[in-house]
Amino acid sequence: MAYRQMWEIEISHSGLNKYRHIRGSDQNVVEQKASAQKAVWEEMWQKKLATEQKRQEKERLLQNREQKKKYAEQRTAEAAETIDSLENTLNHTLKIDDTVDWESLKNKLKFEVPPPNKVGSFKIPIEPLEGNDKYHRTLSILDKIFSNRKKQKLQEAADIFKGDHDTWIRTKSSLEKNNIINENKYKDLYKKWEQEKVDYYQKKEQYNRSIDLKKKEYFDKAPESIFEYCDMVLTNSDYPDFFPKEFNIDYNPENGILIVDYSLPSIEDIPTLKEVKYIQTKDEYKESFLSDAVFNKLYDSLLYQLALRTVHELFEADVVDALQSIVFNGWVESTDKGTGKKVTACILTVQVNKEEFIQINLEYVDPKICFKNLKGVGSSKLHSLTPVAPILQIDKEDKRFVSSYNVADELNESINLAAMDWEDFEHLVRELFAKEFTESGGEVRVTRASRDGGVDAIAFDPDPIRGGKIVIQAKRYTNVVGVSAVRDLYGTVMNEGAMKGILITTADYGPDSYSFARGKPLTLLNGSNLLHLLEKHGTKAKIDLKEAKMILSENQDL
Repeated sequence: MAYRQMWEIEISHSGLNKYRHIRGSDQNVVEQKASAQKAVWEEMWQKKLATEQKRQEKERLLQNREQKKKYAEQRTAEAAETIDSLENTLNHTLKIDDTVDWESLKNKLKFEVPPPNKVGSFKIPIEPLEGNDKYHRTLSILDKIFSNRKKQKLQEAADIFKGDHDTWIRTKSSLEKNNIINENKYKDLYKKWEQEKVDYYQKKEQYNRSIDLKKKEYFDKAPESIFEYCDMVLTNSDYPDFFPKEFNIDYNPENGILIVDYSLPSIEDIPTLKEVKYIQTKDEYKESFLSDAVFNKLYDSLLYQLALRTVHELFEADVVDALQSIVFNGWVESTDKGTGKKVTACILTVQVNKEEFIQINLEYVDPKICFKNLKGVGSSKLHSLTPVAPILQIDKEDKRFVSSYNVADELNESINLAAMDWEDFEHLVRELFAKEFTESGGEVRVTRASRDGGVDAIAFDPDPIRGGKIVIQAKRYTNVVGVSAVRDLYGTVMNEGAMKGILITTADYGPDSYSFARGKPLTLLNGSNLLHLLEKHGTKAKIDLKEAKMILSENQDL
C-alpha cells in the first residue's frame, strides 16, 4: 500500500517544558496545527504567569484578618475543585462528543488588516496677482511731480510682486511634487494591501479546501488520514495545564490496530494541596496536603481513567469504523530516586477491541476493575512506577535490515576513508552512529547493500514521545555532494515517516545543499565532521580526496 509524503514539525515550549512532534500528509494542515498548538501553549504560559502574579499581588494587598481568612477559604475551594476534576477525569469526557467537527477546523476569519490611510494633499496657496492691494502704491503730489520718485515706488512694488510670485511658483512646484509622491506612495501601499488581502483569501480558500479534502480522505479511510484524524482527536482532548498531553501514535490499515504511546502525568505533576487555613494568632497561612495513602489511590485511579478515556475518545470519534482495536501504552517520565536521573517507563498497557469496549457503560465503572477486566497489564500499585512490557509497540521492523559487521577496529591513520570499499563505508557509518546512540538506549540497523542511493541505515531513538526513526545515508564521495542527493534524502525521510534524516559523506556539500537543508529535519555531515566523530569514539583515519580519486581510477582500469 502506497503512502503519501509526510510533513513533520517539532515544536516545544521551554517555560511549560512541553514538546510535540506533529506529522501529517498536508503541509498547510501540519503548519496550522503547529501554530495552533504554539498559541495554546503561549496562552497557558501567560495565564500561568498572570495567575501567580495575581496571587502574589492579592496576598500583598490583603489588609485585615477577615480578608485573609476568606482568601484561605478560596484556595481551599480551588484545591477541592482540582482534586474533584482528577477524580472525575473519565466522567468529564462522557459529556462531550469527541467526533472531529470538520467545519470548526476551517478558517472563517475575515481579513482584518485595515487599508492604508490616505495622506491629505498639500493645499496650493493662492497665486499672488499684480493687481492685489499689496502691490498698489499711492502716489503723492511730489511723486507725480518728480518722475524718479514715482518710478522708484512703482519699481519697489513690482519687485515685491515678482519676489512673491517667484516664491509662489517654487512653493507650488514643491507641493505638487510632494502631492504626487504621496499619491504614488498611497497607491503603492493600497496595491500592496489589496495583494495581501487577495493572498489571505487565496490561502484561506486553499486551507479550507485542504480540510474538505482531509474529510473526504478520512471517510474514504485513507491510512494517513486515519492517523491524522486520531491525532486531532487526542489533541482536542481537554486536560488540566499540568498534564503533559504528549503522545505518539501508529496505525496499521491492514488489521485496523491503532497503537498509542501516551505520556502520563508523573507523580510530581499532580497537585497535592488539600486545605489552606489562616492562623490569626500568627498572621500566617497553614497548608495541608493529601496523605501518601490518599494521594497514591488518587494517582492510580487517574492513570486508569486516562487509559479508558483515551480509548473511549478514539472509538467514539471513529465514525468510519477504521479502528478495530486500540493498544494503549501509558508512559511516565520520572526521577529515579536512586540515581537522580530522569527515566521513562511504560507502567500500564492494554489492548481493547472496539466491539467489546462500546458495550461498557463507563459512567458506572470502577476504572481499575474495568481496566483489569479488559486484560490490561500494570502493577497493582501504579504509583510504584513498576515497568511493564507493552502489549504492542510502534513497529520498528524493516525487512531491509541485514546483519552488520564492525569496521572501525581495523582503521588507522593510514586508511583513506574516501577510497575504502563502499559497503565497508556504510557499515562503518552504522557502527559509528550505533556508538552515538548507545548512551540513550538507541539502536542502529544497516539495510541491504544496493548502491541505489536509498536508505543505508536506520536509527531508532527509544524515547516514546521525542524519539522515533532516523534515516541515515552514507556517501563515500570524492566530489562535492550535489543538492539532488539532499533532496533525495528529504524525500526518503518523508516516505519513511522518519523524524529526521542524516547525510554523511567523505567530501563536502555545495552552498545549494546547505540552503535546501536549512529549516528541514536534515543534518549534513561532511568529511571533517566524520573524522571528528570517529576520533570522539577512539578511532583515527584520514580523508585524502586527491589520493582517493587516483586509487578509485586505477581500480576501475583493472
